[in-house]
Amino acid sequence: MKRVAITGIGILTAFGTGKDVNREAFRSGKSGVGKISKWDTSNFKVKIGAEVNDFDPLKFIDPKEVKRYDPYSQYAIACSDMALEDAGLADGDLDPTRTGVIHATGIGGLTVFCNDHEKLVTIGPDRVSPFYIPHSITNIAAGLIAIKHNFRGPNHAVVSACASSNHAMGIALRYIQAGMASTIITGGSEAALLPLGVAGFQNLKAVTRDFNDNPEKASRPFDAKRSGFVIGDGSAMFVFEELEHARKRGAKIYAEMAGYGATCDAYHITAPAPGGVGASDAMRIAIEDAGMSPGDVDYINAHGTSTPYNDPAETQAIKAVFGDRAYKIPVSSTKSMIGHLLGASGAAELAATLLGMEEGWVPPTINYEFPDPECDLDYVPNKAREVRVNFAISNSFGFGGHNAVIAIKRYNGE
Repeated sequence: MKRVAITGIGILTAFGTGKDVNREAFRSGKSGVGKISKWDTSNFKVKIGAEVNDFDPLKFIDPKEVKRYDPYSQYAIACSDMALEDAGLADGDLDPTRTGVIHATGIGGLTVFCNDHEKLVTIGPDRVSPFYIPHSITNIAAGLIAIKHNFRGPNHAVVSACASSNHAMGIALRYIQAGMASTIITGGSEAALLPLGVAGFQNLKAVTRDFNDNPEKASRPFDAKRSGFVIGDGSAMFVFEELEHARKRGAKIYAEMAGYGATCDAYHITAPAPGGVGASDAMRIAIEDAGMSPGDVDYINAHGTSTPYNDPAETQAIKAVFGDRAYKIPVSSTKSMIGHLLGASGAAELAATLLGMEEGWVPPTINYEFPDPECDLDYVPNKAREVRVNFAISNSFGFGGHNAVIAIKRYNGE
């Protein structure tokens, strides 16, 4: 099969727009979590999140379209543009019939949905926008990216809750490996930090409500005082490119996208399977798919949600795969800094991993203060660490029992 290079990164989080500001924040161990400022939280038990504030859609989208596009689509388009620019690709540089878009989201156009539902119940059906349907559906971001750049290759959306991005990137890997495309723009975006989104997760008791007065401390994966995740908005998109195609044009190569594993717990709609059985199987499959062994893994970017159930289950899954060596592998959760981007989380976490790999460090798990006996691995507490990463995996697990793991390895020039 053909080899796949990652040649461009575009990222938008609570830290800001672009890889430079995000790289610095990940390395510094900053928190992007704060009090929600865009709407009134007075009736909510949860008042915090990782909001996107430093973003101007007019830099990427025609002013006439900005009002129509849901923020999740705006984020996806912006990050795709940044990834293409980072890869040194302009419109016309790629064969449109060999270039595709595989985009992920967990929820899709929630802002458009909420706004038009309010029109329906307060004003009447005639005031619902004719653009409501096309701009709320989960596949429209992929379509809009393709329309903007005339990419006529494989194009679709992936929706599998918080595993969505890793599934999308794994599918993009397969398309290129099989020779069905030369280049795929892939990743994910999410914009669910809205009253309806917060209310749903709040009443599910999945998000923390214990740190409203100290939001920077709220997301604390693997820590004994964790009490739920923090919702974050944002996006990360990448240029995946057939390696020979990238070599021929002299592209900078961040890493090879090397492996993909996907399983299902088939156990419960929200809780992980006991012992993280489905997660461990996905890790093994991804490592084997990359042609590597567990002994080759230098770093694990964990799903690490900061919830009571996920973190010990993921810890058990890592131990099941790596045995005693699990204690020697750096494991960190960037959700501690940018919150949980739901369907976009895996993409943002791959970006953090690649940016650290490029410079020789791995991001920390911040707010790790009180060890939990059930979570006893090396979680890179509170400060980034200098580590040369040659081979890494990144975990994503979603409601419904979806598990998706991707594996990347350093490109050695051969």
